Amino acid sequence: MQNKVLILDFGSQYTQLIARRVRELNIYCEIHPYHNIPNDLSSFKAVVLSGSPLSVRNEDAAHPDLSNIKGKLPLLGVCYGAQYLAHFGGGSVEPSNIREYGRAKLSMIKDSEPLFKEIPEGTQVWMSHSDTIAKLPENGVRLASTADVVNAAYKIEGEETYAIQFHPEVYHSTHGKQLLENFLVHMAGVEQSWTPAAFVDTTVAELKKKIGLDKVVLGLSGGVDSTVAAVLLHQAIGKNLYCIFVNNGLLRKNEFNSVLEQYKDMGLNVKGVDSSDRFLSALAGKSDPEEKRKAIGNTFIEVFDDEAHEITDVTYLAQGTIYPDVIESVSVNGPSVTIKSHHNVGGLPDFMKLKIVEPLRMLFKDEVRRVGAQLGIDKKLLGRHPFPGPGLAIRILGDITAEKVRILQEVDAIFIDGLRKWDLYDKVWQAGAILLPVQSVGVMGDERTYEKVVALRAVESTDGMTADWVNLPYEFLQETSNHIINRVKGVNRVVYDISSKPPATIEWE
Repeated sequence: MQNKVLILDFGSQYTQLIARRVRELNIYCEIHPYHNIPNDLSSFKAVVLSGSPLSVRNEDAAHPDLSNIKGKLPLLGVCYGAQYLAHFGGGSVEPSNIREYGRAKLSMIKDSEPLFKEIPEGTQVWMSHSDTIAKLPENGVRLASTADVVNAAYKIEGEETYAIQFHPEVYHSTHGKQLLENFLVHMAGVEQSWTPAAFVDTTVAELKKKIGLDKVVLGLSGGVDSTVAAVLLHQAIGKNLYCIFVNNGLLRKNEFNSVLEQYKDMGLNVKGVDSSDRFLSALAGKSDPEEKRKAIGNTFIEVFDDEAHEITDVTYLAQGTIYPDVIESVSVNGPSVTIKSHHNVGGLPDFMKLKIVEPLRMLFKDEVRRVGAQLGIDKKLLGRHPFPGPGLAIRILGDITAEKVRILQEVDAIFIDGLRKWDLYDKVWQAGAILLPVQSVGVMGDERTYEKVVALRAVESTDGMTADWVNLPYEFLQETSNHIINRVKGVNRVVYDISSKPPATIEWE
């Protein structure tokens, strides 16, 4: 691929968002840490420097060698990137008297400047910095200002080097996408050829070449990622793909059978394995979230390994790993602090002598869905909400029992079915119910009860990195609460979670 954009990550919370905006322009891009610049830059047609939580004035400021990039490839510095180019290019960066964070307006834009083509003065941009560029670098030319930031954008004369102090990638920068299109398409000449159809053609060809006649085993989950990965592999290697769908006893109500039914019409070679009792036994007495995850992960590997041994001469294990997982594993600061582990992240135990194939490892979640649509996968399956690998085990706070699973499956079914009935399901990114480890007093008829409490959770998001709680209609919540309490024995109270991420996570464990 000779038409790529390189994004150098200096640790900004927005770096992945830059990549997403570039991909929305049908341009392929890759994120690399600033201290791990690819040796071969021949396939990149432009470079973007991300923002950073750090200051260029710090002694330990990130200071990569850009001698093979600056002046040789079109370069755009964003926020920290703009300050970096000034600070180390003969200009100066100083603490700002007014910390500009949030919305601002460009009060001046240089006439006939290609970077700001079709972007009017007064356009809203998003600022996030406590330093400011006091003096432009050598040969710097001011391109734009705000009321508080004189050097909001500049270029370096004689080079295709541009810099902006604001974030074009965030939604609040009204013409941010236009600016990125101006720089990448109209100025750097990057072709807009990154499409679902192109990805399918390229990936299927690469899989055929890599795998040949070898056999591949894939653990299906019923979710979008593993399904799209399966269909891609099926197109490449056909009957040499063996799919295993394991029922860990922690799926949604009736999900094991309904998912198997969905797969019947897709031509995939799928085997369903019901190991509910094995997983529940492994979870007995465990209440710590990480212990539960590890128990589920270990049991999954054991079950999967047993089934894989039933297939002779398997060479590869396929996984539905997507790009945010890859980025996280090679982040600026190394892998982040583990908030929670997952059963298919972190490689394989030594006894599973299989090579890994990950056909979706360079896609974001929304891109996976678009590729799935290109492959002709049913819209209902592609529109399924994300569901955690450990299933309901991390939505049951405390220890796991078959009775608790039954209660939560019933509650979850009422909630999800209700969202569909009220035409709310597709307006929510993820929804589910949580069984709390508390009981509350209630009154049913003439009797007092002392029964369980459930929390309902519904969020809107693009990729799960951030999420806002959904303002569901009061009438819907009222109906859902009544149905749960009246129909699910053992529950007498329903609450609704109105926490956003951050600071809360989407799941409770």
